[in-house]
Amino acid sequence: MLFNSIHFLIFFPIVVAIYFSIPHRFRWILLLISSYYFYMSWKAEYVILIMISTLIDYFLAIQIHKSAIRARKKVFLVLSLCGNLGLLFAFKYFNFFSDSVRELLMSFSIQLQPMTLKVLLPVGISFYTFQTIGYTIDVYRGKIKPEKHLGIFAVYVSFFPQLVAGPIERAKNLLPQFFVKQFFDYKRITDGLKVMLWGFFLKVVIADRLAIVVDAVYNNPLEYTGIPLILATVFFAFQIYCDFAGYSFIAIGAAQVMGIKLMDNFKRPYHSKSISEFWRRWHISLSSWFRDYLYIPLGGNRVSIPRWYLNLFIVFLVVGIWHGANWTFIVWGVIHGFYLIFSAITKNIRSQIANKIGLAKFPKLHMFLQMAITFTLVNIGWIFFRANTLSDAAYILTHLFSGWGSKITFGGVMTHEGLIIAVISILFMEFVHLLQEHIKMRQFLSDKPILVRWSILLILILGIALFGVFESRQFIYFQF
Repeated sequence: MLFNSIHFLIFFPIVVAIYFSIPHRFRWILLLISSYYFYMSWKAEYVILIMISTLIDYFLAIQIHKSAIRARKKVFLVLSLCGNLGLLFAFKYFNFFSDSVRELLMSFSIQLQPMTLKVLLPVGISFYTFQTIGYTIDVYRGKIKPEKHLGIFAVYVSFFPQLVAGPIERAKNLLPQFFVKQFFDYKRITDGLKVMLWGFFLKVVIADRLAIVVDAVYNNPLEYTGIPLILATVFFAFQIYCDFAGYSFIAIGAAQVMGIKLMDNFKRPYHSKSISEFWRRWHISLSSWFRDYLYIPLGGNRVSIPRWYLNLFIVFLVVGIWHGANWTFIVWGVIHGFYLIFSAITKNIRSQIANKIGLAKFPKLHMFLQMAITFTLVNIGWIFFRANTLSDAAYILTHLFSGWGSKITFGGVMTHEGLIIAVISILFMEFVHLLQEHIKMRQFLSDKPILVRWSILLILILGIALFGVFESRQFIYFQF
């Protein structure tokens, strides 16, 4: 079930109405049934995978907690990791691994018939798998106690607002909230609906409109050179942000309506002044997950410098693999790992250069240049992320600055009016982001007279109704 569908617009109010109409002790049942129904709307049988992951981590976490011997705890942890990652590998990576081995052997003139599994990628499997893995590791580390209520633990794994594309929640934050009795609170509910509305604006007005141009160019890159390639690449940067952040805002707002607080997943990432800052602002739930469960266990930066660089490389290699079974994602992850290593190596040199040319005297100019360079580097990475193949990515990279004299067309898929709407929408979003750098928007709006508040909301609603692209496009991160 897509958030941007009539199905959801009927489903969600019904769930909320029943949620506040029944006693608190029965709400977990409603949430579990609703979450399974929400997921089964894609492919019903794949809900079995969620159930398997739930049962694996429910029982093994209890055994980890009961075990007095650390070696025994580790055995149960390894069983949990093997079970969860085994399912993830089978459904997401097996065919990619099989094809890659075949191609490698063919390069040595060894013929091999590849084994393939004829299965569809279960929606959101990477998200709920990492959520359950994080829970088991936290129990193993003694940070939390295992949840004894199987039904509520199942809700934690499958909570429908954030089930298929996050945020990837920590058990210590989300699990206790299902035990708290929530009352109908008009302000909390309307605040949640406002967050959802902003998410819908980002998705259907900006992301889905930009997707028309991006898909036209990136699905047929050999037909384009120069400015169309640059525009499509920059448009994709805003498309993927608005698509994914839009989903996150809808998820956060929907949960807030029911009294559940989810973590923020984005914090104006394109305002970052460095790649490391970008990853503190982009997909925060995933970057913090890798920090806590991979980077720090590897030693983080509390090791020798060469080992630190290796840790960064390993983490971002895995980040790339997490995103998809394709070499384009792996290269994208490696690029970001290289960015961070290069940034660490050249930190002092860059600081000396900035001082030498006098940028320290112009802090705003310096900040703007840092943001521009970071945005450019991120866009180079997005080329590999969005390209269908490595050869397509190579073509785009090598033809960004050629053929500038050709006419700017996108195969007739978007009118000039559509492009103007897209650009104005992006500028409007960035204006809001600039305001958020200095004020808290929710507090700012709540302090305004009701006429001002409703006027702003009506502008958003009218913007969605008049300029939205209503094709029920799937969210980009559903494929991960």
